[in-house]
Amino acid sequence: MGCSGCRVRLNFGKALSRVSVFLAMVLIFTYFFYCLTGFCDSVPRTLYSQGALEGDYDTLDDRRRILEERGPRLFPPRNRTASADAQQVDAAGGLARRMSEPEGAPSNGIPVSNTFGTKRFPQAIIIGVKKGGTRALLEFLRIHPDVRAFGAEPHFFDRFYDKGLEWYRNLMPRTLDGQITMEKTPSYFVTKEAPGRVCTMNCRTKLIVVVRDPVTRAVSDYTQTLSKNPGLPSFQSLALKNSSTGLVDTTWSAVRIGLYAKHLENWLQHFPLSHFLFVSGERLVSDPAGEMGRVQDFLGLKRVVSDKHFYFNQTKGFPCLKKPEGSSRPRCLGKSKGRPHPQIPSEVLQRLRDFYRPFNHQFYQMSGQDFGWD
Repeated sequence: MGCSGCRVRLNFGKALSRVSVFLAMVLIFTYFFYCLTGFCDSVPRTLYSQGALEGDYDTLDDRRRILEERGPRLFPPRNRTASADAQQVDAAGGLARRMSEPEGAPSNGIPVSNTFGTKRFPQAIIIGVKKGGTRALLEFLRIHPDVRAFGAEPHFFDRFYDKGLEWYRNLMPRTLDGQITMEKTPSYFVTKEAPGRVCTMNCRTKLIVVVRDPVTRAVSDYTQTLSKNPGLPSFQSLALKNSSTGLVDTTWSAVRIGLYAKHLENWLQHFPLSHFLFVSGERLVSDPAGEMGRVQDFLGLKRVVSDKHFYFNQTKGFPCLKKPEGSSRPRCLGKSKGRPHPQIPSEVLQRLRDFYRPFNHQFYQMSGQDFGWD
C-alpha cells in the first residue's frame, strides 16, 4: 500500500514536470512569435538623453552617432561628407522606398523608435548658390538646438516635384514645438520653376542665399567638376566662346550661376525681398560668428551659435567647428571642401570680372547689400 502511494506521487510529479515544460515552451514560442511579427518593437524606447541631442546634427544622425559610440560593432565607421549626402538623395528610387516604409520601421536591423515630434514642411530653405558656402552654413546652423535639417539635398523643387508635397514632407526630420525645419538645395536658385513651386507650398517660406564672388565661384565649380572628370577641357576654353574675342559663354553653367541678379528677378516675382537673407560666402569664412548672428536673427532664433563654436583651420583655409562635448575630435567639412584651385590665366579672370561687373552692381541694388566683389 505504501509503495503504491509512492508510485502515484512519483507519476503525479512526472506529469506536473511535463506540464511545466510544455507551458514554458508555449510561453517561449509565443514570445518569439510576437517578436517576429514586430510587436516587441512597437513600444517606444529611449536611446539617448536630451543632452546628447544638443549641438548635434539632425535626429537620425544623432541616433546613429550615439549608437556608433556605444556599440562600434553595430555600425561601420562613417565619414559624413556633402558628396555622400548628395549620393543618398540622388538615388531617388532608394529614397522613395525608404519613404514608403511604415513609421518606426527598423533601420539597419536595429529597432529605433521615431515617434517624437512632427514632420513639417520647411519654414526656411537655403536655395543657393552652388559652391557659395551652403554646406558650411547648414552645418553651422545645425549646432543650434532649435534647428532640424534634412542632411542631404532633396532636390524636390527641381528634380522630384512630381513625387508630391507629401513625399517631400516625409523626408523632413521630426521637430518639436519651437524648432525650425530646414533643407538646402543650391540649384533651386537657378531653377526657373522653383520659386512658383516653393510658393505653392508656402509663400511665407524664408529663403537664404549664400553668394560669393562669381569669378571665384566659377573657378571653384570648375575645380569640383575637374576632380571628378580629369579629362575636362581647360577653364578658359569653357568660359570663353572665343579666346581671341574674349566673348564669355553664358551657356556654361559655371558662368550662368553667377548671374545672381537675373536669378533673383525670377524669385522676386513670387516672394517679397523681406523674405530673403543674402549671406556673404566670404564673410562666412572670415567672420563665421558674425554671419551666423545675422542668420539666427533672420530665422527668429536666439543667438546660440557664436565665436566659441569656431576655430580657423589653416590647412583647409576655412573655419571648422570646435570639438563638441563628448566627441573625440573637432568637426570640419569633408576633404572635397577647400580644394586648391588650378592656375587660371590672369587675363581670363579679368575678362570674367569685367563681364560680371554690371550684373554685380545690379545685384547690389536689388539686394540692398554691397558685397565688394569689384
